[in-house]
Amino acid sequence: MNSFGHFARSVLDRVYLFSGVVAALFLIAILSLIVVQMLARWTGEVFSGAPDYAGYCMAAASFFAFAHALNRGAHIRVSMLLNAVGSKIRRLLDIWCFAIASGLGWYFCYYAIKATYWSWKFKDISQGQDATALWIPQSAMVLGSIIFAIALTDHLIHVLISGDHRIESDVLEQSHGE
Repeated sequence: MNSFGHFARSVLDRVYLFSGVVAALFLIAILSLIVVQMLARWTGEVFSGAPDYAGYCMAAASFFAFAHALNRGAHIRVSMLLNAVGSKIRRLLDIWCFAIASGLGWYFCYYAIKATYWSWKFKDISQGQDATALWIPQSAMVLGSIIFAIALTDHLIHVLISGDHRIESDVLEQSHGE
């Protein structure tokens, strides 16, 4: 791998790690919202919109976690099948799976961007008490899905070039029931 390849690999790995950190921060935000809502109830105050904000944070946490979870082997894969076949068939199956997943990932990105754009253009707001402009929480979904689609494409290219994916095997091995 040349110096540009090492640089690109380093940048992509940092993006995936950053995405996981952002997901963790959104989970902390959910915890904080729940605690503040509990305190508000105990003191007789009302924190309107808290469930809506927690829902937005949950969606953001999920989408930002996808790429990081993929690289850590936390996504469900059919490892028993992949380990039961030879290396050539395994490579073909990996290419097939990553090609379909990459295509679906970019397809989802396209429609997520389109939906977010129209929410912004029409100044669409949520139906809840928070009356949040919907393009704001949708932007987190768009960013997370783009990072995930990049990660899937990254793995596809890596399988095509090297013959193997880059998914870490520590969690992957746990799926074998050993």
